[in-house]
Amino acid sequence: LHEPHMTELIERLKSYGVNTVYQSDVKSDKLAGLTFVITGTLPDMTRDEAKTLIEQNGGKCSGSVSKKTSYVLAGEEAGSKLTKAQQLGVTVISQQQLIEMIGE
Repeated sequence: LHEPHMTELIERLKSYGVNTVYQSDVKSDKLAGLTFVITGTLPDMTRDEAKTLIEQNGGKCSGSVSKKTSYVLAGEEAGSKLTKAQQLGVTVISQQQLIEMIGE
């Protein structure tokens, strides 16, 4: 990338508005390697907000519970996903426990 023709190309791309700075939405890796399933109504955030929080801290979200699920984040009126988690022995956590895991 430091050769003259590459430097010239990069400068030309910048002049056309190409962003050459990588910015990640990941704030930490505290949940790296963990997969979460969200179910029910959470007390202080929407499911989308919870998903964003998990992903910003390195975790992944799935729509269904399996043996590979690390945690089920359960709120009020959790349904079949909670039942399946209990059957599979997947740890069920609350919104507060998630926040504690992240350290916020």
